[in-house]
Amino acid sequence: MDARTIIAKIRDNETPTNEELFWFANGLASGDVTDAQAGAFAMSVVLNGLGDAGRVALTKGMRDSGDIMHWDLDQPVVDKHSTGGVGDTVSLLLAPALAACDVYVPMVSGRGLGHTGGTLDKLDAIDGYRSEVNAATFRKVVKDTGACIAGATGKIAPADKRLYLVRDVTSTVESVDLITASILSKKLSAGLEALVMDVKCGSGAFMKTPEDARTLAKALVETGNGAGCKTCALITDMSQPLAPVAGNALEVAEVLRCLRGEGTAQRMVEVTCDLGGALLALIGVAKDEAEGRSKIAETLAAGHAAERFGRMVSAMGGPSDVIENGLARLPEAPVVVEVLAGTAGVVQSIDTEALGEIVVHLGGGRLREDDKLDLSVGLTDLQGIGASLDALTPLARIHAATEDAADAAVETLRGAYQIGDSFTSSPLVLERIG
Repeated sequence: MDARTIIAKIRDNETPTNEELFWFANGLASGDVTDAQAGAFAMSVVLNGLGDAGRVALTKGMRDSGDIMHWDLDQPVVDKHSTGGVGDTVSLLLAPALAACDVYVPMVSGRGLGHTGGTLDKLDAIDGYRSEVNAATFRKVVKDTGACIAGATGKIAPADKRLYLVRDVTSTVESVDLITASILSKKLSAGLEALVMDVKCGSGAFMKTPEDARTLAKALVETGNGAGCKTCALITDMSQPLAPVAGNALEVAEVLRCLRGEGTAQRMVEVTCDLGGALLALIGVAKDEAEGRSKIAETLAAGHAAERFGRMVSAMGGPSDVIENGLARLPEAPVVVEVLAGTAGVVQSIDTEALGEIVVHLGGGRLREDDKLDLSVGLTDLQGIGASLDALTPLARIHAATEDAADAAVETLRGAYQIGDSFTSSPLVLERIG
């Protein structure tokens, strides 16, 4: 086999065989495929696609290009993945809640991407937490506590790592086939039996329209199932931040409050229960989604998820009393500025991506790959769609390192809110796929 023949097939609207796509994925990992060939392959896929069978074959080949975890556990091994949003810290609630329902959650997570926050960046705000560990530690924490949230090792899906770098510089990121293979090759490397996908849709998501979100969700579900992992997806609303906070330490603080029964992020709790309920029903731990949702809600209300979260944090090097005293140890920004609405009315819509960009420019996200994050900065007390305001009602509070940085964010924040006489609400779960 050779790369030129495989690329030519896709260029000419033919689907390579499974063996050819496996070979190409291994060639990406080994270096037998050059950067030029990888770029030509990616562009051919963007223009002509791979088809359902080809997408499954590429995903499995990229998965098998590195290490795959195998588990010998007495309960199912499951996970969740989100396509990214603002104020979305569901993973930190859902992983321990699922563990408290007696399933195992090896959650391989990532860092922030564009205007969306990264789970590992948020965990870095917890003093001592090791978000990057070796495979042996990862396995031990999963077995001992039921859940582990950490980054992928360098040996997980190396074909994806290579292809993603090429896609990033060749304008070939926007391909459902390549996005699907990239996400699932890493997730399925964790040896999962079941996976629930949270595909975000709206102003704060990468997929802005329901049609685009549905296309991606269907591709993820069909490919996950085709690769041997039970997979379903929820398309969820990201027309406004999922929680009334955005920023690494500030989101962790809200998670701790939710685990203690003191949180205000009701939308985030609802999505957590919906995703967990769908997953428990998928693997038969619950008879249907309604029962699964009730199980997740009970673990949160009764403190069982909090106990699992505390055990996981301690096992990963963090404080053993994170639930009780973790709020006091989180980094805090020295400058807090309250931004008033300036006009009366109700919140009609929010440019949620703009809010995410505020956090990035405050230092809470990366403008360059090597940027060091300020984990303390961000936004709190964010008003949601439908909120009634007068001129002196705060839209939000900006947490910044300097007064100049806070002042620079004020007009962008006001501009992100459209205030009028009425509003139209969107359901939190727009659609269920699979």
